[in-house]
Amino acid sequence: MANPLVIGRASGVLLHPTSLPGARLGDEARAFVDWLAAAGQSWWQTLPLGPPDEHGSPYAARSAFAADPALLADPDAPVTGAERDALRARAGFWLEDWEAFGGDVDMQVRLDREWGALRAYARGRGVRLLGDIPIYVAPGGADHRAHPELFRTGFVAGAPPDAYSEDGQHWGNPLFDWPAMRRRGYRWWVARLLRNLELFDAARIDHFRGFVAYWAIPEGDETARRGHWMRGPGAAPFRAMRAALGGDLPLVAEDLGVITEPVRRLRDELGLPGTVVTQFGFDRDDPGSPHRFDNQVRRAVAYSSTHDSAPAAGWWAGATGEQRDEALAAFARAGVAEREPHWAMVDLTLRSRAATAIVQAQDLLGLGDEARMNVPGTEGAPNWRWRLEPGALDAALARRLRRLSEAAGRAAGRS
Repeated sequence: MANPLVIGRASGVLLHPTSLPGARLGDEARAFVDWLAAAGQSWWQTLPLGPPDEHGSPYAARSAFAADPALLADPDAPVTGAERDALRARAGFWLEDWEAFGGDVDMQVRLDREWGALRAYARGRGVRLLGDIPIYVAPGGADHRAHPELFRTGFVAGAPPDAYSEDGQHWGNPLFDWPAMRRRGYRWWVARLLRNLELFDAARIDHFRGFVAYWAIPEGDETARRGHWMRGPGAAPFRAMRAALGGDLPLVAEDLGVITEPVRRLRDELGLPGTVVTQFGFDRDDPGSPHRFDNQVRRAVAYSSTHDSAPAAGWWAGATGEQRDEALAAFARAGVAEREPHWAMVDLTLRSRAATAIVQAQDLLGLGDEARMNVPGTEGAPNWRWRLEPGALDAALARRLRRLSEAAGRAAGRS
C-alpha cells in the first residue's frame, strides 16, 4: 500500500471540526465535505480529535486514543450492548485505560459511529481524511496514568532557546522512556497508529525531529533554559508500525523548525513526505530554505500556513517590505496572477511541486490574526476558539478554489 499523500497531485483544506459553526459533527461536517467536493478537493485535514485540555488544546489531549465527546452531534443517541462489546473487542488496548480514567465508553461508541459515518460519506464524495498525531501525551492523562512504566521521570518536554524565545519552550509533557518502549516492541506506538488509521486515511506525525533527538528539561524548572538534547529512538518505532501495517506508512513528517541532517536522513529513510509552508519561504537571507517555492520537492506536503502560524492575510499584514518583495517575486516566477495577497499565497501553494497541497480555511477567507488558531507559548482564549461564520464557505468560493486547483493539476473529479 503506497502512501496516499505522494500519489499524483491532490489538495485539501485544513479545518478542525471545532471550527465548524456549531463545533460538532453531523450535518455541518457533511456540508463541509460537500463543499470540498464541489471545490475539487481530495483531503480534509483536521487537528487531533482527542479530548482537549482545560485551555482547549487538542495537542494536550487527556487521551492519545479517545475522541472528544464534545464533537458529537447526537450525544444522547442510544447505544446497544453489541456495540459496546464490539468496541471493547477492537479497542481493548486503550479503552480500559480511558474507562479507568473516568471516560465514558458509550460516548466513544457514539463517536466511532458518527465519525465512521462521516468517513464513509466523505469517501463516497471522493474526499479523504487527514489526521494529526501529537508526539507527546498530556501529563496526568489517561495514557500517563495507565502506563507510567513507558515514561521517564525527572525531565519533561520542550524546545531549546532560540532567536524567537530566549527561555525556549516549556511544554511540560512527560517524555517517553524509549528503552522501555523498545523492550515492549513499541506496542503502544503501534496501537496509536492503528487507532488513527481507524479514523483517518493518513496522518501528520507531529514534532518528527523528536524521534532523532528531543529537548529534556529538568522537572520543576519553569523555563527550558537548562534543558539538554537526548537521543531519540530513530527508525525503530516506525519499523514496528510498518511491520504491523504490512505496507508503507501513510504519514507526513512535521519537520518544521531547525532541522538537522540526521532528521532529514530519518525522514528519507522512512520514505515519508516532509512539510513545507509557503509563508516561511520569503526570507532573502535563507536562499536554501526548503520552504522557498523554487526549492520545494515533490515528496512533501505544502501548506499555505499552519494552525500555529498567522493566516496568510495576517502574515501579509505583518510582513516587512523585504518579505513582501520576496513574495511578489515568487508569485511572478510561478505565474500567479491573483491580486489579493492571501489568494496569491493560496495559488502559490497549489502550484508547488509537492504532491499534496493543503490550505487553511482562514486563508481562503482572507482572515487575519483574529482568526489564528493558536499562538505557541500562550494559553487560553483566543487560542483554539476560531469558528467559521455560517455560510462563509459558499459556492463562489468553491468555484474559485476549484479553478485554481484545476490550473495546478490538483482538482478531483467534478461532483
